[in-house]
Amino acid sequence: MDQIDLKQLALAVRTIAEEKNLPEEMVHDILEQAIAAAWRRDHGDREQEVRAVMDSNSGEVTVYVSKEVVETVGSDATEISLEDARKLDPKAELGGFVEITDKPKSFGRVAAQTAKQVVLQKLREAEREAVLNEFEDRIGTVVNGTVQRVEQRVVRVELGKGTGIMPTSEQIPGEYYGIGSRIKVLIKEVERGTRGPQLILSRATEEFVEFLFRQEVPEMANGAVEIKRIAREAGKRTKLAVHSSVPGVDPVGTFVGGHGTRVQAVMNEIGDQEKIDIITFSEDPEAFIRNALSPAEIAKVTIDEDKKHATVKVNREQLSIAIGRAGQNVRLASRLTGYELDIEPNESATPDATQEKPRKNIEDSLLNALEGQE
Repeated sequence: MDQIDLKQLALAVRTIAEEKNLPEEMVHDILEQAIAAAWRRDHGDREQEVRAVMDSNSGEVTVYVSKEVVETVGSDATEISLEDARKLDPKAELGGFVEITDKPKSFGRVAAQTAKQVVLQKLREAEREAVLNEFEDRIGTVVNGTVQRVEQRVVRVELGKGTGIMPTSEQIPGEYYGIGSRIKVLIKEVERGTRGPQLILSRATEEFVEFLFRQEVPEMANGAVEIKRIAREAGKRTKLAVHSSVPGVDPVGTFVGGHGTRVQAVMNEIGDQEKIDIITFSEDPEAFIRNALSPAEIAKVTIDEDKKHATVKVNREQLSIAIGRAGQNVRLASRLTGYELDIEPNESATPDATQEKPRKNIEDSLLNALEGQE
């Protein structure tokens, strides 16, 4: 387009607003910003402060260029002498600002292209902002989406009206995302950065697991059972501390379900490679720590309440279970309970018996060997 048809532009406001599902005032503002950018391209320079006002009915445009009143003009684009300023405004003073008006009828080809780019960019931003405002009310909820594109660092997921991104840190490690596949995602947050607002999605949070259990355990809705705390390392292990205020209700059994159906349904969504430990919550820190370190059997727990620290003694054969692979079990138990946990071998556990056994076995094998030689 070599020129901008200003009248046509004014008439297009309502059509664009309806198509993009945006308020007319917003579209009108965007077009005025585009006209100001086009005028700056044709007549001025980037430093100029320019605003445009467009009459919605006639399409007539008035451009206002702000200039500072100075003693000696260094730049015609941004400054004006007091003498010239007073011709525009008799009350003009040094250090103040005056506005010069222009009523452009058309713009050159380059200016028209500039205007078009501004309109497209601003409309995209406005559309995205409008969609994100809708999703902002749904932060913390899980929705169904379709995998749109898989990139090196993010997976783009279409959510009906909008699109969100799932960064690597929010993905379940080892999970495969096929283009076009349907997945559940948690709306984690709306991130407003230099590239514009982004909808951040997640499958790796504790809240995601809690939502999945909420779907499988109807007793959560009426408050018969609840998840008190969750600690999760996505793709590896999750620990849930559950509780029931109703006498006779087994909270762990309720979450596991008959033949493990409920916990299995959650694992089907997050992947079988992620183990789920469901333990009973307790207000008693010692009991809670013992439960949290499940499946390890604990010999003794010593708690320093002031430092939120606990020393846990376990028999040697239970040591690797309590610590877990790469420290995973103790790390999650620590996050679940809120106590820093130190796992130590229980040296007081019948040392004589543990030392005698191997000696006896060695002696037996020596005797047997000697008998065999004879």
